[in-house]
Amino acid sequence: MAAEVKKEIALEIAHVLFIDIVAYSRMASDDQRAAIEELNQIVQSTDEFRKEESENRLLKLATGDGMALIFYHSPEDPVECALEISRAIKEERSNLRLRMGVNSGPVSGVVDVNGRANVAGAGINTAQRVMECGDADHILLSKRVAEDLEQFKHWRPHLYHIGECEVKHGDKIEIVNLFTAELGNSERPKRMAVTAQKTDFGPVRRERAPSSKPVFIIAACLAVAALAVASFLFWQRHVPKTSATALGIPEKSIAVMPFQNLSEDKANAYFADGIQDEILTRLSKIADLKVISRTSTQHYKSAPENLPEIARQLGVAHVLEGSVQKSGESVRVNVQLIKAANDSHLWADTFDRKLTDIFSVESEVAKAIAEQLRAKITGQEEQVIAAKPTDNVNAYDAYLRGLAYTLKAANIPANNLGAQKYLREAVRLDPKFALSWALLSLVEARGYITATLQPTVALREEARQTAETALTLQPNLGEAVLAKGYYHYSCLKDYDTAVRYFEQARPLLPNSSRIPESLAYVTRRRGQWDQSESYFNEAERLDPRNVQLLAQHAISYMALRRFPEALQKVDQVLNITPDDVDTLATKAAIAQAEGDLPRAATLLAPLRPAADLNQALETQVYQAILERRPAPIIPRLKEILAKPDPALGFLNGELRFWLGWAEEVAGDHAAAQETWRQARSELESFLKDQPENSQLIGDLALTSMSLGDKTTASALSERAVATTPIEKDAIFGPRPIEILARVAAQMGEPDRAIAALQKLLSTPGQGASAEAVPLTPALLRLDPMFDPLRNDPRFQKLCEDKPK
Repeated sequence: MAAEVKKEIALEIAHVLFIDIVAYSRMASDDQRAAIEELNQIVQSTDEFRKEESENRLLKLATGDGMALIFYHSPEDPVECALEISRAIKEERSNLRLRMGVNSGPVSGVVDVNGRANVAGAGINTAQRVMECGDADHILLSKRVAEDLEQFKHWRPHLYHIGECEVKHGDKIEIVNLFTAELGNSERPKRMAVTAQKTDFGPVRRERAPSSKPVFIIAACLAVAALAVASFLFWQRHVPKTSATALGIPEKSIAVMPFQNLSEDKANAYFADGIQDEILTRLSKIADLKVISRTSTQHYKSAPENLPEIARQLGVAHVLEGSVQKSGESVRVNVQLIKAANDSHLWADTFDRKLTDIFSVESEVAKAIAEQLRAKITGQEEQVIAAKPTDNVNAYDAYLRGLAYTLKAANIPANNLGAQKYLREAVRLDPKFALSWALLSLVEARGYITATLQPTVALREEARQTAETALTLQPNLGEAVLAKGYYHYSCLKDYDTAVRYFEQARPLLPNSSRIPESLAYVTRRRGQWDQSESYFNEAERLDPRNVQLLAQHAISYMALRRFPEALQKVDQVLNITPDDVDTLATKAAIAQAEGDLPRAATLLAPLRPAADLNQALETQVYQAILERRPAPIIPRLKEILAKPDPALGFLNGELRFWLGWAEEVAGDHAAAQETWRQARSELESFLKDQPENSQLIGDLALTSMSLGDKTTASALSERAVATTPIEKDAIFGPRPIEILARVAAQMGEPDRAIAALQKLLSTPGQGASAEAVPLTPALLRLDPMFDPLRNDPRFQKLCEDKPK
């Protein structure tokens, strides 16, 4: 008989579910029998049991106070079965309390004492040991099973490594706890004294634990124990505290990490980004919380390794991680709240919803986190958190696509056009979608002032209409109030009205860095530099790793010619985005302004910017012109302009002006004249629709100057100054004055040129050259456009460096 069994059941790897009825030995005999019968019924009713039983690939072993089920197909089978059993007990409101353990390992055929075929082996023994480590409702897995499950995305959010458990004979086994929002037991097993650790496999989540430091158990006499306690208390009094509170980090503070896109279609990354941003936005509207903006977290991984250090960088005590899996009309969102100081898990949940119900997930997560952090929520905040922005799923999908473009770091035409396209689609599908109207207005107003959208009269009007529509639909929507203020700032330069709207938006968006950031821009344009710096510092406290914010702060320092402080901000950006082309070009432009062309050349040499990074590209051209060796850059410019990008609009004409300048300095006067004629034709075609674009007007003035048209060049330079007067715009106002100085220098008007240069060198603001660095004595010495003034003693004095 034994031979038959061994032949039928050879040594092989099986997947074992070991089940035990908790407190079985303390039950009366009748209760024991009833419990076993109930367990048998529940187990036999599960889909996994019936499926494997029908294929004759399931072995069942009675163990007195439970059973063992041996599966042979997949390690998922016993786990699925365990979850089904837990679900059935919960749904039937049974009093049955079970603990379950799962292991994969070798089993082999044996003959028991009654001569019947049976199985035994390390696979079963280890499953029992794993189970014995748990308490009621636990579903515990061996590390081997967990590693197998980790290969499947849908299991990852439910696996928690809880360390080693000491079992029979002093052996230790690695244990992983499996639980969902509804099933299993999230608590640490009582017999496991050590704290949670991270598993070696994959982005596994952390279990709740008071600390992530090892706990040392000292077995000693009472006297030694008392001494240890006394020593500990002494240490506590004398060692400096490093908790979040001790570092000045508020306990009610949180950063939301980028959500992992677990969808099979990687194009759904925008959806994961959008869900993360919407949860963050709802949290940010709770005044009792400090919430870090997404622009500071987007450069981190979804589940970073060094959470305590990241939390310190961001100034928060807690971190939210998550993942999103979208399949057809269904969405699964997993989230976990982590206390950063000790990397311990505070709360987690999994939400399986239809797309039509995704807003409830965002609201529930925000409320749950507020509850965990004991944040106070006012009645109005609760309404805002629960608000459903649209009933149209397709409109919301378009909104999330548009939002994803706005969250990209680069402020280039392609990103703004992409955002505008999808946000327009969103409001077309749902004309009452106020949030989308507000974001569309912000995109258009920002595009207008930065010229990353063509700053036409039509664009300005659309920015006004979209802001007003958003505000009419929802007068108390913070984003709508902000958008209205940004329209007045960007499109009208109506600073007083803009400030009123920004201050009105502040209590509606209590954690938004955009409010102080916008106020920093307004005060900068008003020439209130100290106040502007104060607002920048406030914005950076809310958004410490926002590269656009840091870059704008650097621009302020550059405008003030405080180049060492500008470099500090630039280096902060490069610490976050080390290979950012525009930022490296900015660093090179500062070197140019300081007269250090070798350092600028070293920074620029590895870069190959495309046309949409026009400032970086123009910085390379300017470097070649300052070195008086432009020949190598000319083929690159011609290659780019052979296929101009329509999205760049007038900037193609500006780039063509730079090509003409390079050709002129290289000594090819005829080619330069032809290039400038083409540039003037391109630029003039935009002037009718952009009559207040001082950058376009300045480009035309320089191009006309280069073509020898003094009358037109002078008139255009005067028009540029009138369009953007320095009294109205302290940051951009100096640029047209520099254009006027360049035109006057080239057109034989030295008195006028030097008067303008004297004013410029004593005035903060941006310059007209690449990266908008203001003129400095070093640039006056190097720039060939000022060659006609070289012999003028007044100009020579301007070229002298001032004592520092």
